[in-house]
Amino acid sequence: MSGVVTSGIGVASNPSASSPSPSSPSPSSPSPSAAELSRQILSTLMPGFVGTTAPAWVEARLEQGLGAVCLFGPNVASRAQLAELTASLARANSQVVIAIDEEGGDVTRVHHLEGSPYPGNAILGRLDDLDYTFAVAHRVGEELAETGCTLTFAPDVDVNSNPLNPVIGVRSFGADEALVARHSAAWTRGVQAAGVAACAKHFPGHGDTSSDSHLALPVIDVDAATLRSRELEPFRAAVEAGTLTVMTSHILVPAIDEANQATFSAPILEGILRGELGFTGVIVSDALDMVGSSGEIGIPEAAVRALGAGCDLLCIGTDNSDAEIGEILEHVLRAVEEGRLSAERVAEASTRVAWLAERTAEARVSAAEASDSAGSGGGRSDAAALTVSSPETARDSSRAELGTSGERARVRSVFDVNDRADGVLARTRRGEPLTVVTVESVANIAVGASPWGPFAAADAAIAGSAGFAGSERAQRLQRFSDVPSATIPEQGSFDASGIDAGPVLVVGKDIHRRAAAVAAIDALRAERGDDVVVIDMGWPDPTLSYADVATWGASRLAGDALLDLIVGEQT
Repeated sequence: MSGVVTSGIGVASNPSASSPSPSSPSPSSPSPSAAELSRQILSTLMPGFVGTTAPAWVEARLEQGLGAVCLFGPNVASRAQLAELTASLARANSQVVIAIDEEGGDVTRVHHLEGSPYPGNAILGRLDDLDYTFAVAHRVGEELAETGCTLTFAPDVDVNSNPLNPVIGVRSFGADEALVARHSAAWTRGVQAAGVAACAKHFPGHGDTSSDSHLALPVIDVDAATLRSRELEPFRAAVEAGTLTVMTSHILVPAIDEANQATFSAPILEGILRGELGFTGVIVSDALDMVGSSGEIGIPEAAVRALGAGCDLLCIGTDNSDAEIGEILEHVLRAVEEGRLSAERVAEASTRVAWLAERTAEARVSAAEASDSAGSGGGRSDAAALTVSSPETARDSSRAELGTSGERARVRSVFDVNDRADGVLARTRRGEPLTVVTVESVANIAVGASPWGPFAAADAAIAGSAGFAGSERAQRLQRFSDVPSATIPEQGSFDASGIDAGPVLVVGKDIHRRAAAVAAIDALRAERGDDVVVIDMGWPDPTLSYADVATWGASRLAGDALLDLIVGEQT
C-alpha cells in the first residue's frame, strides 16, 4: 500500500456528499416477509466472540445475513492471524462490516499484547499539530486496512471537562471543545483517507461524567445550551469531516430527554444528531451488554429500544453466543409484531448498514492484496515511515516515524515536569540506583488489561533486542527492568520499609482518584522527601499535586518517551 494517500473514504463534508446517502424505505413499500424481516434484523446486529478464529455459529449467522462482527483484544494474536480471521469472516459474508475498537493510544486491540505504538489523543491534543494527528490516524487506518478491519470505533471526541472522569480521560483530545473539535476532524479524515471508516464517540458526549457507563448509568446534568456549545462541537466537526459512523453513549441527559438515556432517545439521535447536526451515516450503539444499557431490562429489550430510537448497528458485547443472538432476533421480531417497533425502522437501519458495508468494501479488497505480505512478515513495522497527504490539514506532505528518537522527543515535549522531578531524574540518568513503585489499578473495561507505559516499552524492546544486544540502549532498558520495585495496592496499606535509599519513582494512572495511592504517596513524601517523584500517566488532577511528571497518556510510545527521561536518551 502506498504511503501517499490519493484516495480514501469520507473526505467530503459529510457522508452523503461523496456518495449517495443510505436511502430509507418508501412508506408505501409492502410489508416484508418474516424471513426478510429476520434477515434485516440480523443485519443490524454486531456481536463479539471469544477466540482467534471465528466460531462455527458466527460463520453460520454471517451466511444468514449477520451484518457485522466486533473484534477485541482476545481475538488478536498477531497481525497475520488477524488478517486470516477477517478474511474468513469475509468469506462467510462478503458484505460484513468488521469493526474493532482501535483508538491508537491507551485503548488498543491490535497491540493489546505489547502496548500501543501511537501517542494517544491527549498527547495529540497537547501537541496541537493537526498534520501529526492526521498522520497518526492515517497510520492506524493503514494498519487496520492491511489486517482486513473496515471500521474502527475512533476517534473519541468527548470533551474531558471533568478531571474525575473514570472512563474517558486521556482518550480525549482535551478539555477545550474547540481543540477537541479540530483534532476530531483531523483524526477522522486521516483514518478514512486510509480506507477505514471512522466512528465519532460517545454521542452526545461522555466527558462530563464521574461514573463509568460500563458499570452504571451516568447523568450529564448540564443545560441544553452548554450541551450544544461544549459537548456537541466536536461531533459537529466530525460530521463535517465526513465520519461514516457515530457511536452513542449510555448516558442520561435530562435537559434533552428526562426519561431515556441517549442510546434509547429519539430526541437525541433523530432530533439532534440527524436533525441539528445533519448526520446521514450509520448510528452505532455502544455495547448493549453494559450496565448503563441493559442492566435493568436485558439485552434483547435494549436492542428494541435502541433500534426504535434511531440506532442502525447494534454492538451487542464482547462474548456473545448463538443462543443470545437468537433470543435478540426473536425479541425484536415480537416487538415488530406487537407494533412497538416499526418494520420500516428496521428496514431503514438495515439499509444503512448495507451502505456502510459497500463504502468499506474497498478497504477489505486492499487488505486481501496485502495479506500475503503481512503473513510473510513483509508488512510495515512500527518504525515504518509514514507519509500522508490531506486536502485540508496536510497540504504539504508530512513525515513521521513511529518510535524514533525524534518522535519520542515530540511526545516528551508535552510532558509536565516540575523542577524537583527534573533534578531527581537527572540523577537517575547519570546511573544513580532507583526504586520504581507501581500504583496498582484495575483497568477500566474500555482500556482492558494491556501493557502500558515504561514497563511495556522496556519489555517490548528487550524482547526484540536481537538487533542491538549489548548496545547502550539495551543496557539502559535492562537497567530499568532490573531496578527494585514495589506496588501500592488498589486497596489497603503500603509498606515502604523495604525501599532502598535513592530516587523513588511512583508510576500510575489517574493517581489523584485512588485513595490508597494518595495516602501511600503522602507517607512516602513525608519519609523520603524530595527523592520521591510521582509520575501520572493518566489524566492528572488540575493542580498536579500528585503528578511531579504528567505524561498525558500511557501508551507504549509514551512509556518509551518517559524512559528517555528516566534512563537517558535512546537512539
